[in-house]
Amino acid sequence: MELERDCIISTEPKHSDQENVKVIEWEDFEQELARLWSLSSALKEAKEKKQSLQKTLEPRIQVKAESLSRSNELEEMYQKLEARKLVMGNMSMRCKVAVEDAKKKEESLGIEVRSLLVAGTALSMARMQLQESNSLLAGERGYVRLKNVQRKLFVRQQYMISQVSLLYPLKILVGSAQEQELESVPGFSRLGNSMGSKSVNQGSLTILGLHLTVPPFTKMSFFTDKKEVQRSSTALGYVAHAVLLISSYLKVPLRYPLRFGGSRSYINDFAPSIEPMSSDLLSDITVSGNVKPVEFPLFLEGQDTTRAAYAVFLLNKDLEQLLNFIGVNSLGPRHVLANLKELIRTIQSPEYIDTV
Repeated sequence: MELERDCIISTEPKHSDQENVKVIEWEDFEQELARLWSLSSALKEAKEKKQSLQKTLEPRIQVKAESLSRSNELEEMYQKLEARKLVMGNMSMRCKVAVEDAKKKEESLGIEVRSLLVAGTALSMARMQLQESNSLLAGERGYVRLKNVQRKLFVRQQYMISQVSLLYPLKILVGSAQEQELESVPGFSRLGNSMGSKSVNQGSLTILGLHLTVPPFTKMSFFTDKKEVQRSSTALGYVAHAVLLISSYLKVPLRYPLRFGGSRSYINDFAPSIEPMSSDLLSDITVSGNVKPVEFPLFLEGQDTTRAAYAVFLLNKDLEQLLNFIGVNSLGPRHVLANLKELIRTIQSPEYIDTV
């Protein structure tokens, strides 16, 4: 009855569902009631199944959620692993490059070590030779031996330069036709001492019987003695040859090199020419330092007198260089033969050997 009351109550129309009210006939009431009862029981079974299914699915859903979270964690770990792999790959490449560099440096270091070993061996040999040389020079015996070698060298130089004096004898003209050997030229002194007050007349000296009147210092004219000019050129050629021989025997490189050609000899000056030029060109010459020598003739025929006079001046500067090398002062730029004679006389004197 209670069910019937519920059904009746449920069948009563509500105000909100008046439009959906279903009128059931009394004859069909039992059938409808049976149908509702079956539906109620089916609904109850469905709820029970739902609850049981929910109880069954809850652990699975929880496992699925845990699996999903773990999958996310694994994905993150996989990404980190890939990043680590990339870093390790870069480090591996750098390590390979470092190993190759180390091998190259090791090879170069090995070469340097071998070169150092060779240099050390050479240094030890040089040290042994130095010790042997020191032992040879040590004491009175070694010093005396060195002095003897130097004395022999100076004696050899004296002999060779005596041959030059025999080849080109320098004499002083006393009379109109008499000549005598010039033993010493007044006015010379050792370096550091005062010069004498008296000097030799350049015109009184002869070389191989020829006077050196130095005609390049005067202008050529139609009335100039051509033979005198030729004799002066020949005498300058003799002096140039003697200077070349003496400088080679003394092992002194001339400041102004000579190009010997007899009476057609030349002398070189490495100073830049004093010709007008632009400042840029002058700066280029100064920076490069590779200046070609300028030749000046030691003769007057067919030449400019100024150039020939400058050539004689340079020749005397070479003589002055040789005189200073053996410790003697020069008389001046106009005493070519006197400077040459004093150079030969000083080298042949006993004092030259005593300086050893």
